[in-house]
Amino acid sequence: MRKKQAKKRPLLPDPRFNDQLVTRFVNMMMWDGKKSIAFSVFYEAIDIVEEKKTDEEKTALELWKDALSNVMPHVEVRSRRVGGATFQIPMQIRPDRKISTAMKWLISFARKRNEKGMPQKLAAEILAASKEEGAAVKKRTDTHRMAEANKAFSHFRF
Repeated sequence: MRKKQAKKRPLLPDPRFNDQLVTRFVNMMMWDGKKSIAFSVFYEAIDIVEEKKTDEEKTALELWKDALSNVMPHVEVRSRRVGGATFQIPMQIRPDRKISTAMKWLISFARKRNEKGMPQKLAAEILAASKEEGAAVKKRTDTHRMAEANKAFSHFRF
């Protein structure tokens, strides 16, 4: 690379839970720079999760963190050309990318759900993912299955 790598900017923790992970999630969910709307959507979704949850000893934020860890992939496949053929090579994912991939999947599959508003969609996807169900968890298992199927090409790692 010609340029030096960009510095990681420190994230401010969110006002309600004082958690940087929440701010990161809200930043990914935000559209057109409307951060206050994204925060209100997230907090409303957490409130809905608090009402609908069945597990009494866990808070809604802990359920959200469980959902994120259930969606988080550990391996992924990367395309690599070797002698005219393209191989799907399974590779470990670095921790930062694991979290951001899980957040992206959770948000995108929440947006595709059939509930009324975004807070309801997000809450339903969080509840499903915390029980290891739902589209985002299915995406993770498909990714792992693909990596497992292409394990024979892992010696092509770069």
